[in-house]
Amino acid sequence: MKNITLRLRTGVLAAALACVGSLASATEFRSSDIHPDDYPTVLAVRHMGELVAKRTNGKHTIKVYAKSALGIEKDTIEQTKLGALAMTRVNVAPMNNICPETTVPTMPFLFNSKEHMRHVLDGPIGDEILKACAAQGFIGLAFYDSGARSIYSVKKPIKTIADTKGLKVRVQQSDLWVSLLEAMGANATPMPFGEVYTALKTGLIDAAENNYPSYESSRHFEVAKYFSKTEHSMAPEILLFSKKIWDTLTPDEQKIFRESAKESVGYMRKLWDEREEKSLATVKAAGVQIVEVDKASFQSAMRPVYDKYLQDPKLKAMVARVQATK
Repeated sequence: MKNITLRLRTGVLAAALACVGSLASATEFRSSDIHPDDYPTVLAVRHMGELVAKRTNGKHTIKVYAKSALGIEKDTIEQTKLGALAMTRVNVAPMNNICPETTVPTMPFLFNSKEHMRHVLDGPIGDEILKACAAQGFIGLAFYDSGARSIYSVKKPIKTIADTKGLKVRVQQSDLWVSLLEAMGANATPMPFGEVYTALKTGLIDAAENNYPSYESSRHFEVAKYFSKTEHSMAPEILLFSKKIWDTLTPDEQKIFRESAKESVGYMRKLWDEREEKSLATVKAAGVQIVEVDKASFQSAMRPVYDKYLQDPKLKAMVARVQATK
C-alpha cells in the first residue's frame, strides 16, 4: 500500500512539475498597432492570437497594444527588427526603404479594384513580397486591407489635379508617398498619424489622405469636410514578426503562427468591408461632402513616380505581373 501511495505522490509531483515547466515556458508575444481598439486590424491580430493560444494549448498568446501605445509605425518596425517587439502591424509604405519588394503594392493606381488587390496578394506575388522581408530581419506573415486611399481637405473640394497644387498634404513617413503627392503638385508633409488631427485643425496642413475607416475613427472628418475620391493607392497593411524571435520557435510553432495569421486575413476582410460601409455612413451623416474626381488627371501624373521607384528590373517585372493578373 505504501508503494502505491508513493507512486501516486510521485506521479502527482511529476505532473505538477510538468505543469510548472509548461507555464514557465509560456510566452505572451507583444504586437503593436496605431489604430483604436475596435479597428479591423487590431481585432484581426487579436483573432490570430486566439487561434495561436488554442493551437498551442495556451502556451503562446498575443497581446495587442493599440492606439500607438508602443510608438509610431517607424519606431515599432525598428523594435520588431531588434526583437524588442514580437510583431507589428504597419502600412506597407514605411517598409519600402527596408524591403524593396514592398514598393510594388505601394505604387499609385496599381490595383484596379479591391478584388484585384486581394487576388494578387493572396497569390504567388504576395508570398514573394512577404518572403523578401526575411533578409531584413522580418517574417512577413500576411497582408491586410487598407482600402482605397483618397485625399480629404479642410478649405475646398479637390476635383482635378490642378486643385492639389501648393496644398500642404500630410503623408506617411515614406519617400514614395512624398514623391506621389509631389507628382500631384502638392507640398507633401510627412507626419505621424497621431499628429494629423491637430495639424488639420490649426492649419499646419491643408489636407491629408487615407481610407474611410481611418478618416472616421481618427475624427479627421470633424475638421476636414471634403473627401475627394482620388483612390490613388490601395497600399495594403503588412503583419510582421521579428525574425530574431521567430528563430527561437520550433518548426511546429512557426507553422501555427503562419497558419493563424493567414486565417486572420479572411476575418479582417469581413470586418473591413463592414467597417468601410459604417464609416462612410458616419461621415456622410456628419455633413462630409464626398467628391467625385477626374481620376485620369491624377493617373497621368504618376509616370515620374514609377520611373523613380521601379529602376530595378525585378520590381518592374513584378509590377507587370500584377497588372497582368486577372
